[in-house]
Amino acid sequence: MRAPIFVRQSGAFLVALFVTASAWAGDFTNVWTLLAGGANTSANTGSSPALSTNGTLYFGSWDHNLYAVSTNRYIVWTFTTGLEIKSSPAIGDDGTIYFGSRDRKFYALTPGGRFKWSFTTDGWVDSSPAIATNGIIYVGSWDKKFYALNPDGSKKWIFATAGEIVSSPAIGSDGTIYFGSHDKRLYALTPDGTKKWEFTTGGPIISSPAIDTSGRIYFSSVDGKFYALNPDGTERWSLRTGGITESSPVISGDGTIYIGINNFRSAITADGKLKWKSVATEQMLNSTPALTADGHVLYASEDGNISVLKADSSIRWYVWLGAQLDASPVIAPDGMIYVPSADGELHALQGPAGLMNSSWPMFRANPQHTGRVNAKE
Repeated sequence: MRAPIFVRQSGAFLVALFVTASAWAGDFTNVWTLLAGGANTSANTGSSPALSTNGTLYFGSWDHNLYAVSTNRYIVWTFTTGLEIKSSPAIGDDGTIYFGSRDRKFYALTPGGRFKWSFTTDGWVDSSPAIATNGIIYVGSWDKKFYALNPDGSKKWIFATAGEIVSSPAIGSDGTIYFGSHDKRLYALTPDGTKKWEFTTGGPIISSPAIDTSGRIYFSSVDGKFYALNPDGTERWSLRTGGITESSPVISGDGTIYIGINNFRSAITADGKLKWKSVATEQMLNSTPALTADGHVLYASEDGNISVLKADSSIRWYVWLGAQLDASPVIAPDGMIYVPSADGELHALQGPAGLMNSSWPMFRANPQHTGRVNAKE
């Protein structure tokens, strides 16, 4: 049950704040929901919020807008593109926000929402960008090309594949860039765009890879397998899961890998064995889980539920948010969880703890969504 407790006018947008009752109270507290632009006008279809160090959230929408929302519950600004935004934004060290749109452009905005530049591709840009330590931005496109862009928006290099690219890149500690393609291959490129190796699977790769502190790469393929590769591109192990969803892996400090496999919340051991799986919903689980500092794993599912599981798969708490969840949640340092839903609402929940200190604890590795492996564990 929800009751509105706050209403604020923000430009042309009406913002309503609600408190939502939890299906399992536990230690679940302080839930608020922000509705921007009216119900069903800003449906989110997978763009995960990036959280800046100054407390602003950025996420894309099916209504063609990128939203900047303060963590104290109001819309700061919006930026309109030509088509839908499925790409999750990334935030550079200087605060620049980078993201792609289905208008075939890749954008850079200032922290204040002003246009810096755009780069035009020949296809939808659903891939979420990664940002190297030197500021170079990497992103794929439905035009079957992978792009490296300089911070000023100029092209550094282009790498062509034989399939559309919706997989978001991951950057290793040595600067190697990893990404998947619809051509069934995972690629490893050097920072200058030279191919180091490619690994062929039996199906398109639509999810994004994760990297551990030893440089091993983990990812799934639509061939129904989950793969672990060594840094030289050789297969360490593979596990048949039957999974075909977009959910990407996260890695805990003990090496356990968590991922959504079809409609199951799943855990895989570091040596490639299925540790457990727990049914989440009758629908697909496309979002990527996130790991908390006290050892819990957070899943968002298409039936509108957020659940926090213990390491043994038992549920600590869960809450129904009322609409489909395709976007991956972001966990703030104070333990607040932010996730947008398909009805145009942004939800804030007080979780059990902040983000786990592991190599890859959430979608895009960190709250700023830089897609760089964390060099600590």
